[in-house]
Amino acid sequence: PRYAILSHTWTASELTFQDLTTAFQDLPTPGPAPAAHPGYPKLRAACALAAREGFEYIWIDTVCIDKTSSAELSEAINSMFAWYQGAAVCYAFLADVGAGGGGTLAGSRWFTRGWTLQELIAPAVVVFLDGAWREVGTKSSLVGELAAITGVDEGVLVPRGVLDACSVAQRMSWAAGRTTTRVEDGAYSLMGLFDVNMPLLYGEGEKAFLRLQREIMQQSDDMSIFVWKYPGRAGYVHRSGLLAPAPSCFEG
Repeated sequence: PRYAILSHTWTASELTFQDLTTAFQDLPTPGPAPAAHPGYPKLRAACALAAREGFEYIWIDTVCIDKTSSAELSEAINSMFAWYQGAAVCYAFLADVGAGGGGTLAGSRWFTRGWTLQELIAPAVVVFLDGAWREVGTKSSLVGELAAITGVDEGVLVPRGVLDACSVAQRMSWAAGRTTTRVEDGAYSLMGLFDVNMPLLYGEGEKAFLRLQREIMQQSDDMSIFVWKYPGRAGYVHRSGLLAPAPSCFEG
């Protein structure tokens, strides 16, 4: 079925899969809806927008993944790029832009997070919404500005853009200035950009990025993966050999 999908930056007060299942586990006589939860307005606004545009389904990561199940979480993260790619539309909610947040498009936190890179690239149609859920523009209409903000080639951002035409180092550079809450997610959030899959091993730290590079090398002979520069930190010695210890090494 056709579906919409939401891209957003997480806060400390997001609704979860457990919140919804607990609230509605007694259907058809459900318990109280989680309307008092601080994450509820975002969920409701996203669903209302999708419904107005004729969608019966919308996928929202915070409530559609049971993160207590390691198997489900691993499957979801390995499938994430394909799910965003398959969506009829992706709503990119920029909570800190516009009257509510007061910020500009270029200054939005959305452009600094690791996971939102694939959420920008994978869908054919992305609609950007400000903090009041008003449309700011689309990926197509803002392509020049988005390329300037993110460093991603315009040729990748246009409909049917060709990601494979970009080298490994070039794709890595798009993630160089982005951050993730968990170190491992810096690698896991890039799997879809290179069409690789690997198991999640939270706790492995920087080893996740080394594993990602080895997986890429298994299916690509692109030597640009070795074109990186070590930023260096006082008192820190890296032991990654020919492979970069982090995406930040590909900056510039």
